[in-house]
Amino acid sequence: MFRYAPPPETAWLPVHADDCLLVVDKPHGLLSVPGRGAERADSMARRVQARHPDALIVHRLDMDTSGLMVFGRGMAMQRALSMAFEARQVDKRYVALVDGRLEGEGEVALPLSADWPNRPRQKVDVEQGKPSLTRYLALDYDAVLDATRVALTPVTGRSHQLRLHLQVIGHPILGDPFYATPAAHAKAPRLLLHADTLALPHPLNGMPMRWHCPAPF
Repeated sequence: MFRYAPPPETAWLPVHADDCLLVVDKPHGLLSVPGRGAERADSMARRVQARHPDALIVHRLDMDTSGLMVFGRGMAMQRALSMAFEARQVDKRYVALVDGRLEGEGEVALPLSADWPNRPRQKVDVEQGKPSLTRYLALDYDAVLDATRVALTPVTGRSHQLRLHLQVIGHPILGDPFYATPAAHAKAPRLLLHADTLALPHPLNGMPMRWHCPAPF
């Protein structure tokens, strides 16, 4: 059910492209930006810039997360898009499969900070953590897998926020190598988290833009 093979480097096409921005569907297992060392040089940013040299990164997804990312075409468009993110004019929705039965809707408001001895893990830190808020909506339940498909809205954008918030309420995302129980980790060969919806004002004219890219699981 959850077989996944990352596409070859030449296989991707933009979800949207115009003179001001690009929207792409980042595959699971690919860095958003290059890491340290030659073995971590490949990234979504490098692949995009090979075709569109003026494309500049605006936000990131975890390597383990797939889904929609936006790039600004040139510094002015990157700045305008970054300001929209800072002003919370951007709506992002993720879909995930989480362990167990999660019902209804709700929110998790727990401050997070880096777990320095165990980087890149994060931890709940009520004293020094940054305020973090996630809203969730249960979509359907798979009794055979004992897993719930959930829509997730990160009101804030902390590192590993969705993954840790779900783990804390007892429903880790399937396939999560950092926060899932061994049993939940073994239920999927990848982290089942995908950024499926992105909406924002166009950086040139402010027109509302919205994209949807269904999860590959």
